[in-house]
Amino acid sequence: MNIQDKIVVILGAGESGVGAAILAKVKGAAVFVSDFGAIKPSFVEELNAHQIEWEQGTHTMDRVLAATIIVKSPGIPEKAPVMKAVREKGIKVVSEIEFAGYFTTAKKVCITGSNGKTTTTMLTHHMLTKAGLNVGLAGNVGYSFAKQVALENKDIYVLELSSFQLDDMEDFRADIAVLTNITPDHLDRYEYNMQLYVNSKFRILNNQTTADYFIYNADDPIIQAELEKRSIAAQCVPFSLTKTFETGAYTANKQLIINFNNQFTMSIHELALKGKHNAQNSLASGLVGRILDIRKEVVRESLADFVNVEHRLEFVAKVCGIEFINDSKATNVNSTWFALESMEQPTVWIVGGVDKGNDYTELLDLVKEKVKAIICLGKDNQKIIDTFSDAVETIVEAGSAMEAVAYGYRLAKKDETVLLSPACASFDLFENYEDRGDQFKQAVRSL
Repeated sequence: MNIQDKIVVILGAGESGVGAAILAKVKGAAVFVSDFGAIKPSFVEELNAHQIEWEQGTHTMDRVLAATIIVKSPGIPEKAPVMKAVREKGIKVVSEIEFAGYFTTAKKVCITGSNGKTTTTMLTHHMLTKAGLNVGLAGNVGYSFAKQVALENKDIYVLELSSFQLDDMEDFRADIAVLTNITPDHLDRYEYNMQLYVNSKFRILNNQTTADYFIYNADDPIIQAELEKRSIAAQCVPFSLTKTFETGAYTANKQLIINFNNQFTMSIHELALKGKHNAQNSLASGLVGRILDIRKEVVRESLADFVNVEHRLEFVAKVCGIEFINDSKATNVNSTWFALESMEQPTVWIVGGVDKGNDYTELLDLVKEKVKAIICLGKDNQKIIDTFSDAVETIVEAGSAMEAVAYGYRLAKKDETVLLSPACASFDLFENYEDRGDQFKQAVRSL
């Protein structure tokens, strides 16, 4: 795409927006950045350093609507007034990922799913780095994809893609697409219609050809049902914890087996990441490695020495025999289901925040089995209280991470666990899930 002297407007000046602005500037466009909120000082510095015009706290509509192309932050909903005006005028709107894709010929490994996508992305990036490849990490994690395309010259990118990012893609193509699972999440953004959300996830297959690969979870009933309805151009490579494949990956007899470019096996006890869902993440990453012809020894070492991401079932400390675990990244019911499933001791569970249309009844059986007390950490906890009041004797409410941790310390005993796994977004009491996790860790360390 040639954008020389064209007007490119960037809506939203977070990591992705600033990256897109830098790329547009490098490619010779007239760039204007507009953020309805406040822009972080570090991003202001970056925009100024690249001599990019910006505004905050408003959208100057005549400037926004003068754009040839608009790069939109995935966080801006379609119902926002600025988007209604843009759509009315018929201006082309793309995501930062789509925009960056116009300007790179690097291979793209793209990972999506309701859960496990961050872990699978980080694990895959770890493996490719260990193999000595010139690899970038971007999308929902790492640095802006557009900024890396502008300022670095990578041969391959590992991209974690949310459904919001996929929604704004048209010409983008993944060389290797990975779909970890599909469970109800963000239904508030999809008119509470599960099929719309499923369609969004399957956009990761857009523009794929017979030369490309689609790695998917064959244990996921929603994915399986959807595959029966679609004809897929890419080469399909499944993974499973229950089925076996001549081409694909699976677990059997406590072994992880990858059948691609010859057979690869390792004991599941050697895996760095524990739990069934992490075995799936390891199978998916291992398949990417073997498709890219990474040596078996490197695949084995990577799966054995990976250190998990922050805020995802992260051990914080043991205080008087009580274990504190930070799973602040669990912003939906399904993530929390995985967290509770992996608990081996009686658990005091900290839950709550901004509910995205959650159905907590899916957690009832696990809560009865694992949870001794619940601490609600949100402004409106009524739905949680109503769902679990018959299942758990003690339910209390906390207005801060400090108060939640103090309750946890009081309610748990030696050899028990306090688990922060909110099943909700964080922005009622915190800036984001990282801020929530950091405040939780700080509070634990000050006990």
